[in-house]
Amino acid sequence: MKMGSEYHVGVVGLGSMGMGAALSCVRAGLSTWGADLNVRACETLKKSGACGVSDNAAVFAEKLDALLLLVVNAAQVKQILFGDNGVARHLKPGTVVMVSSTIASADAQEIATALAAFDLDMLDAPVSGGAIKAADGEMTVMASGSDNAFARLEPVLDAIAGKVYRIGKEPGLGATVKIIHQLLAGVHIAAGAEAMALAARAGIPLDVMYDVVTHAAGNSWMFENRMRHVVDGDYTAKSALLQIVGGDKLIIPFC
Repeated sequence: MKMGSEYHVGVVGLGSMGMGAALSCVRAGLSTWGADLNVRACETLKKSGACGVSDNAAVFAEKLDALLLLVVNAAQVKQILFGDNGVARHLKPGTVVMVSSTIASADAQEIATALAAFDLDMLDAPVSGGAIKAADGEMTVMASGSDNAFARLEPVLDAIAGKVYRIGKEPGLGATVKIIHQLLAGVHIAAGAEAMALAARAGIPLDVMYDVVTHAAGNSWMFENRMRHVVDGDYTAKSALLQIVGGDKLIIPFC
């Protein structure tokens, strides 16, 4: 097993979570490469010690021991891996691809099968924790895949995660756990927003309402994190503006 700077990892998607993951890999001493269409994000990572950056991971794919995808959805994952000049055909046989996007179980299985045709292994590994935990290398990873995939990705998982859950060996199980988690998280956000709206209509100062809830039994991580923005009047986007569970496609198979 390669370790430290001998281990090369590529991170595709340098958004709020991907940038944190990439910087965590840099701090861990891994030879880190990054890809994103956002030039500023690439420049930030390069200045922070990355070996190289590009708008297409195919440029550095042959150097990699592992590829981490932290993009928005399955369509982006498939385009990056298998589209025109897709990165899959440029990776060395045996490279492990860690898919950390929120996708349907069926998509995870389809992607794993397609990667196997290139002699590439996959870890179905959605993540949670937000930008702060990503930046601290403390994300929660809910993963499923082969023992080989877990073993080959150990340096990356050690760098980016505070907790890794091994859900099973079949791709798709990790994705399913993430969808269930997202449904619960969405309920907390919706309930929190309704609570704050009710407080506002009743003339209760929002900072007081927030302080009460965060010191009482009604609190949740999502309330404490998201409703802080409401108190501050900060409605700027913190991540991709998509439905929290990515639409009915991700839920209907389980209903």
